Amino acid sequence: MTEDRQSRVSRRRYLQLAGGAAATAALAGCSGDSDEINTDTPAAGNESGGNDTGNDTGTSDSEDNQDDSEFAVTITQGQMDSGLDPHDHRETNTDIILMQIYEGALDRNREGQVIEGLAEDYEQTEPDRVRLTLREGVTFHNGDELTPEDVAFSINRIVDEDVGGLASPQSDQLAGITEAQPVDGERAVDVVSDGVNPMAIGLLASYGEIVQQSWIESRESNEINSDANGTGPFQLSNYTQDEQVEYTKYEDYWREPAEVDALTINAASESSTRVNQLVSGETDIIVNVPPQEVSRIEDSGDAGVEAVPSTRVIYNGMRYDVEPFSSRQFRQAMNYAIDLDTIISEVLSDFSDPTGQPTLEGFTGYNPDIDPYPYDVEQAEQLVEESGFAGATLELHTPVGRYLKDLEIAQAVVGYINELSNVEAEVNQRDFGDLAAQLTTGNIEDMPDWYLIGWGNETFDASQTLIPLLTTDGSLSSWSNEEFDGLMEEAGQTPDEDEREQILREANQLAHDEAPWIFLNRQYSVYGASSRIEWEARRDESIKAYEIMQP
Repeated sequence: MTEDRQSRVSRRRYLQLAGGAAATAALAGCSGDSDEINTDTPAAGNESGGNDTGNDTGTSDSEDNQDDSEFAVTITQGQMDSGLDPHDHRETNTDIILMQIYEGALDRNREGQVIEGLAEDYEQTEPDRVRLTLREGVTFHNGDELTPEDVAFSINRIVDEDVGGLASPQSDQLAGITEAQPVDGERAVDVVSDGVNPMAIGLLASYGEIVQQSWIESRESNEINSDANGTGPFQLSNYTQDEQVEYTKYEDYWREPAEVDALTINAASESSTRVNQLVSGETDIIVNVPPQEVSRIEDSGDAGVEAVPSTRVIYNGMRYDVEPFSSRQFRQAMNYAIDLDTIISEVLSDFSDPTGQPTLEGFTGYNPDIDPYPYDVEQAEQLVEESGFAGATLELHTPVGRYLKDLEIAQAVVGYINELSNVEAEVNQRDFGDLAAQLTTGNIEDMPDWYLIGWGNETFDASQTLIPLLTTDGSLSSWSNEEFDGLMEEAGQTPDEDEREQILREANQLAHDEAPWIFLNRQYSVYGASSRIEWEARRDESIKAYEIMQP
């Protein structure tokens, strides 16, 4: 774009745009249960300070936290879980609740490297086969010993809908893996793929919680979703659906018992409520601290802020099968229309990085030659004209409070698009659960035409973003491109790491050029943490209470 147009959208203009978009959303009848849309710091006295899910646990948590005889810790998320079955969900908030109880055969350290878990050794014995050798002395919380049959059952329950009474929504997270088999005469399990699978070990390090076969098979679905029996450092002590989960440390854990004696995880969807709870000592860790609240936490003297680049990319998906997003020129225009740098500096206070491709820097397959789309209003307007869809009216569906400043990002995007002379847009605030349900049916026709969503990829490999989100058969894909599908298939059959890296880079370049998304930002995980605990935030968005210590 020209300098004249750039100067017209200054910081002040940006705030005007965001306000205008908010008004549009309000006129559309959207609810007001979100974070504030401006960047003013909410007055503490205006907040309830309680759990806005309706469960006021503040008093008891505070009392627990003051009990010197017990090291009790509370974690407050934005949302609670969707049930306790470790194989029947796809949300990070549920993951965090369950990772205290359940573990995988393999794991990752905080740098993202594969490490041993319940398996003390692992080996790619053949191109389509990984052998997991299980460690001795691991018991479930009911006291029973972990067996190879349990490990094989757990993996098969994810990849085979005929096992364990569940068609797991996680099956694509173990892409290519077809079955797991106990090895005769050994304390080991062979995990078999349908061909060359260069990602098998990496997938097993990120997904595939191990359950006890007999415990699962003797229970109905509602029991599995309200009780738990894992091998992890904490065992379930009380579960109140949609309110809180309480744990005690597992004294017979195969590693040293946790330093935390008692753990509570609850939720407050409003970020200001979470901050109030932290500074008042009602909780110890909160997620998604909004930038305007950072100083309030740090000035409290009793808490601090932990911010790390996460593995989550935030983007606007555009359905390729509906107008005007069926046009590549129109999709590219949407990318040129927004001033991403200003959104990151003004909305996110630089707690984020701009993106120009689906894969994040530091991941296998990231293409370092791709830059984000520049802000160029004239180019955007020209591409809209060339697309034949001048005069289009758009509606951006966005969750509220699920991601850091998600609503404000959506409002900014819409505000910039409304600056174009030939497109109009508005925001539609959505309940995250309802929006996620529409995006995960597997039917593109159930998806909104245009939506804001985030995707966390714990494997640090491009394929686990590109396959589910952008291939024709991807579980959350709203795009189809034969060339792209071919590249991903080729990458999946290429064992040579360097060759595979180049293919993935090519796929990222194609995605950038075809613009199936408005490429937005890499989210930072911004936590508030009490000074009464010693804890370091992880890039993979995990909050492992086992890593929490007393100062």
